[in-house]
Amino acid sequence: MNHPLAIAEGIYWVGAIDWNIRHFHGPAFSTHRGTTYNAYYIVDEKTALVDTVYEPFQEELIAKLKKIQDPVKIEYLVVNHTENDHAGAFPAIMNLCPTAHVLCTQRGYESLKDRYPHLDFQYTIVKTGTRITLGKRSLLFIEAPMLHWPDSMFTYVPEESLLMPNDAFGQHIASSARFDDQVDLGIVMDEAAKYYANILMPFSSLITKKLEEIQKMNLEIKTIAPSHGIIWRRDPGRILNAYARWAEGQGAAKAVIAYDTMWLSTERMAYALLDGLVSGGCDARLFKLSLSDRNDIIKELLDARALLVGSPTINNDILPVVSPLLDDLVGLRPKNKIGLAFGAYGWGGGAQKILEERLKAAKIELFVEPGPTVKWVPKPEDLQLCYQLGRELAARIKD
Repeated sequence: MNHPLAIAEGIYWVGAIDWNIRHFHGPAFSTHRGTTYNAYYIVDEKTALVDTVYEPFQEELIAKLKKIQDPVKIEYLVVNHTENDHAGAFPAIMNLCPTAHVLCTQRGYESLKDRYPHLDFQYTIVKTGTRITLGKRSLLFIEAPMLHWPDSMFTYVPEESLLMPNDAFGQHIASSARFDDQVDLGIVMDEAAKYYANILMPFSSLITKKLEEIQKMNLEIKTIAPSHGIIWRRDPGRILNAYARWAEGQGAAKAVIAYDTMWLSTERMAYALLDGLVSGGCDARLFKLSLSDRNDIIKELLDARALLVGSPTINNDILPVVSPLLDDLVGLRPKNKIGLAFGAYGWGGGAQKILEERLKAAKIELFVEPGPTVKWVPKPEDLQLCYQLGRELAARIKD
């Protein structure tokens, strides 16, 4: 998409679409559907650019700006967040308009000065409630530390009821359409859930407080223009309500089973647990970790009440393919989840204890401890125990 797109009178999307990216934050986050780097240009008596793009797309951003007017006329560059995907083009843009004022939080200023010590521009530190007048419109700033970096903030245009919250309310999705009324909302919400679960979940308590703060400010929000993905103009309440649910850790009658196996013993246990959960009236999803994307598993966990993790013992430890999921969960600290560890062993055990320690480190409450473990091959009575545990866990989830 090589042209700017008006999202309101005098306000343009000037971002870039990255169709081919398949991993974000290095290998940490899978992006099956690509992503966008959204930036917004406000043309008034004074002009403002809100965020930039990832550096490889900076020429595309500059070309869009030039189709509106000469970028030298930019008087304010708003840096809501200094991560590379949003501020990578910062030096290139500022070299075009070196007299522009950079508007950012104190932590944003510190980050930019550390990253670009050779660049000397005019910085204005803004706080919650700071207001900059452009002419017919103004910019109101809301600090949002740890959503998801210490420097993060939101920019709000009161006259348009437009919120530009950077990484909040976004999704990694590449699309030729820009708005929520032009796309399959099922896909968009799925990607929004994956984004929240894998990036913002650790900050859920802060998100709840920020949503309450915005509500107390009595801000009318007709449009939400995040820095990744689709712009919410038809139903911004949809994503606001979803964030409120996700931040509170509200779960459905749903369980996620993530496991791997060596000689199918742990797999047979996983399927017995699955049968018990389903027969107990619980929605259950099963993932073999060597065949699955762990970011997708974490997304499924977002609205689940239980996580069951299984591994056989190898070298007195868990299978290596199981460890990355647990490492992620320790950092993400999902709220209000029940856990169960299970697996098989041969000459000696060890995996069971490690699984349970890792689940507890992720602040996941164990349903039973120790969970089911079998030597060599599960007998019929072992599988029956797994089935019964699944039913009992389903009852707990539903209760």
